[in-house]
Amino acid sequence: MLSLLHSAMLINEIFFSLQGEGKLAGVPSVFVRTAGCNLRCHWCDSPATSWSPHGVEMSREDILDAVASYSCTFVVLTGGEPMIASGVESLTREFKRLNYHVTIETAGTVWKDVVYDLASISPKLSNSTPSMDRDAVWSQRHEHRRIDVDTIRRFMVGGEYQLKFVIDQLDDIEEVKSLVERIGDVPSSDVLLMPQGIVQSDLEEKAVWLVEVCKSHGYRFCPRMHIDLFGHTPAT
Repeated sequence: MLSLLHSAMLINEIFFSLQGEGKLAGVPSVFVRTAGCNLRCHWCDSPATSWSPHGVEMSREDILDAVASYSCTFVVLTGGEPMIASGVESLTREFKRLNYHVTIETAGTVWKDVVYDLASISPKLSNSTPSMDRDAVWSQRHEHRRIDVDTIRRFMVGGEYQLKFVIDQLDDIEEVKSLVERIGDVPSSDVLLMPQGIVQSDLEEKAVWLVEVCKSHGYRFCPRMHIDLFGHTPAT
């Protein structure tokens, strides 16, 4: 049995690819995708980590060995929600000890004492809440949990950050503006707007008007480069 010091983490996949989103788009990176999430976005693009979470139990040492098998110094902890994974704090510290650049991809609703170089915070707008018809329990639970301003602020002061919003329709922009104002002291260049979708044609259609929004407000447009390159497939 694994000790508490070497507790197991449920891992959905570990793979080597290019970062497809955000400030580090295009950078070769090793992705460590944890299984399990405290939210249930209705458009979730990795349901095997949220709606139907599954993976393999791996020790910290096994994860480190898997990441070290790739010739890469950038590692991305993603999910699901990696902040609910057992042992995530010690894993990030070990990555930093080994001189990795660490990105945390999080919804910003759960804080753990992790270390990182970039916090990629993706607060969930109301467009993410599943319908009552789909799952009444998760609809209410998700809506209650999806925004935690204090936790978002904690991530912002721990290292470099980006606020990445998934935009489904033009009305979402007012919600972004309101939340950014609530958070406070956020340069517009750290606000990234990404079109919602996993099909290239949908992303292109939304990009037409989303680009104009970014130009108007000084926000960054955030493409989904991995969809362009590989389509919506695992381990990309």
